[in-house]
Amino acid sequence: MPQTSRRTARLEARISRDALAIVRRAAQIQGRSVSDFVVAAAQEAAHKTVAEVEVIRLSREATERFASLLLKPPAPTAALKKAFRRHRAWIAG
Repeated sequence: MPQTSRRTARLEARISRDALAIVRRAAQIQGRSVSDFVVAAAQEAAHKTVAEVEVIRLSREATERFASLLLKPPAPTAALKKAFRRHRAWIAG
């Protein structure tokens, strides 16, 4: 059974008559109210925007290389060892 959420927040926007006309038409085509159509479109755009920032997409080759390095990381370099020592000293005080 799908979860239903109670609508308790309000969103208002002013748009041109032309924009409202096309939104009304699109809502009608989908058999939705204007409000439902606008909310769904806004949520879809929001999810897409967030995913573009939060999801890292790699090619197959890059994914395989990344997994390989996770499973068998290279030995730490001298610079990395020095950074570890400095970090420990800074954290320990």
